[in-house]
Amino acid sequence: MESAASRRGSEYAVLLRRVRSAGLLNRRLRYYLWRSALTAAAWVIGWIAFVVVGDSWWQLAVAVFLGVVFPQFAFLGHDAGHRQIFGTRQANYLYGAIFGNLAIGVSIGWWTSNHNRHHAHPNTEGEDPDIEGVLAHSSERARAGRGIRGLIFRYQAWLFFPMLLLEAGSLHIQSAKAAIRWPIPNRALEATLLAAHAVGYLCAVFLILSPAKAIVFIAVQQGLFGLYMGSTFAPNHKGMAVLSADDATDFLRRQVLTSRNVRGGPFIDTAMGGLNYQIEHHLFPSMPRPNLRQAQPLVEQFCAELDLPYCETTLLGSYSQALRHLHSVTRTPEPVEIATEAASASAPIGFATSATSHDPRPESAN
Repeated sequence: MESAASRRGSEYAVLLRRVRSAGLLNRRLRYYLWRSALTAAAWVIGWIAFVVVGDSWWQLAVAVFLGVVFPQFAFLGHDAGHRQIFGTRQANYLYGAIFGNLAIGVSIGWWTSNHNRHHAHPNTEGEDPDIEGVLAHSSERARAGRGIRGLIFRYQAWLFFPMLLLEAGSLHIQSAKAAIRWPIPNRALEATLLAAHAVGYLCAVFLILSPAKAIVFIAVQQGLFGLYMGSTFAPNHKGMAVLSADDATDFLRRQVLTSRNVRGGPFIDTAMGGLNYQIEHHLFPSMPRPNLRQAQPLVEQFCAELDLPYCETTLLGSYSQALRHLHSVTRTPEPVEIATEAASASAPIGFATSATSHDPRPESAN
């Protein structure tokens, strides 16, 4: 008799076969070539404009432009970290080091290690580094907060977007720490590229601008960079199911129930770097970004066949759900499952997570 574990594993295998037969795991090198060229061109244009404008407060416009361009490099580095672009690990790594370490000062080695832990255990307390930071995602963690951390937890819904202005600084600091202390591969190369970015960025800014303008430029450019990045990640998991470390939910349900999609057209796809298809991305991390849109109806239909909630909402709706969750966990004595409410708003089907199963992740999910 077929066990529950093998049955759940075979469910993901069915979906995987459908996706593969549709050719959605095939490389899209041409897409990434022109996307990379456009992004690199925008980066070059931004710094040329910086030199041409000179010591002027008009540099704030350049800061805004570069604050929008930097996240596009991060999205491409993200795709390389998941091996979506090239067929070999080495090619993806080198691409990520150039577009991450050198162009925007974020370590591809640190990010990949951190992000893979998130993909393996999304929204899992004690396992997912993305929910172990400055915010509380469960009422248990909110109640455990003391001192400054407890104060932040109490007002975290109000502080969330303002704190994102510091996100870029956090990325740079964590990248530098990893290059110095972590046993990441090619640590010397990563440290060299990070140092080259920092020296080049700071020299350009302080040589061309007066000290006051330079500081304001950095604050605006890096603040917008962090705000943009945080705003694209916020809709993905905040307000969805938070799992305990010993939760045995199978891979398919773990990824779907903890993730949220954001509806939108080509503009949203570009602005969010494809992360608006968070469910599909978590189920198939190595799927090239342009294929996620095509995979979405296949995955939604499959979830409907299993009576598995598939959460999809608007961008503003996702922010509302995330902020309400951050607020509720600091006011509710028991853990809050906002995921049920969020899912029911977009899919009137049951919420089932109780089955125990092994984790049938494909190799690309790690």
